[in-house]
Amino acid sequence: MKKGWGAWWIATIFWFVLFVIGTVFVWVRDVDGAGVTQTPLLKLVAFIVLLMAFMIPLAIQVVWLIVKLRKSNSEKVNV
Repeated sequence: MKKGWGAWWIATIFWFVLFVIGTVFVWVRDVDGAGVTQTPLLKLVAFIVLLMAFMIPLAIQVVWLIVKLRKSNSEKVNV
C-alpha cells in the first residue's frame, strides 16, 4: 500500500472512531452540560447536529478518495 492510501485509511479510521465516540456519548448521557435532562427526542437532535458537523470531514474524505483513485488510475495507464 502506498503512503497516500495509508494516510487516507488512517484519516478515515480516525474520523469514524471520533464519530462513534461522539455518538455513544450523546446517546448514553442523561443530562447535558446545561443541566437539561435528555429525552430521546433531544438525543436525536444532538445526534443530528453531530452528524451535520461530521459532514465536512466526510466531504473532504470523499474528495480525497476521488483524487487518489484518479491518480492511481492514471499511473496504471502510464505504466
